[in-house]
Amino acid sequence: MNATTLQAARHGLDHLDWLEAEAIHILREVAGQCANPALLFSGGKDSIVLLRLAEKAFRPGRFPFPLLHIDTGHNYPEVIDFRDARACQLGERLIVRSVENSISRGTVRLKSADESRNKHQSVTLLEAIGEFGFDACIGGARRDEEKARAKERIFSFRDEFGGWDPKNQRPELWDLFNARVHTGENIRAFPISNWTELDVWQYIAREGLALPAIYFAHWRPVVRRGGLLQPVTDISPAGDGEAVELLRVRFRTVGDITCTAPVESDADTVEKIIVETATTTITERGATRLDDQASEAAMEQRKKEGYF
Repeated sequence: MNATTLQAARHGLDHLDWLEAEAIHILREVAGQCANPALLFSGGKDSIVLLRLAEKAFRPGRFPFPLLHIDTGHNYPEVIDFRDARACQLGERLIVRSVENSISRGTVRLKSADESRNKHQSVTLLEAIGEFGFDACIGGARRDEEKARAKERIFSFRDEFGGWDPKNQRPELWDLFNARVHTGENIRAFPISNWTELDVWQYIAREGLALPAIYFAHWRPVVRRGGLLQPVTDISPAGDGEAVELLRVRFRTVGDITCTAPVESDADTVEKIIVETATTTITERGATRLDDQASEAAMEQRKKEGYF
């Protein structure tokens, strides 16, 4: 038990306080051990929670790391607008690197113009790590999201090629973390690894955190594909013969338009979302990620190649 969680125990705090204390401890360990870290901030709910935790860990000082977003160019505009506004509000440096630029350089090659860019973020991320010399990237991944992420340590070691080997990870006994890396190697740190989707929403409610509007129920044109709902946009138009429906939906997770599906919902407040989350039997990514449906090994392979 680290000193922060020990203090939480002494004061009889609840499970959110425990999770918060653990995450703050991890953020401070990254700042203390790593020479040049960055915090991945997309404007999504998990990274919004990370920003609040960073505030509690380091304010009134500035964050000891910049914010970094790898933009596919096909993100929901509401989320990008929120990302920029929140970074400005905090007064923190936001670095944005685009998959579009990687395409222009020829380091990313699409099989077709309408191919999802989501998996290609790995290349742009590794390019950004090389450009700025980051030795650690702090992310909002959680172990409850899917099986590959459940295998990762809180401090996940990546080799000089950005690769991850699930069979070669460092022990993390007694909350002791090892961030030592050689030049070119990297650590991915996940302060909210032990949180669940429900924990995230309960923390958002407790802290009164603002979110992009698409997390709440709204009307949106969609088509049904592979058992999921695909939003109809300029980037993801309806196909020939597909029936467009106007449904009341919300997003449980947000990402590239081509692979992020909403769910039918009337939950238009955080309190309603908490109730809905507590009663669902389908995982967050299982219900909403069009790119994760092919196989359980898909995400693990991406992570081996440098994905978040």
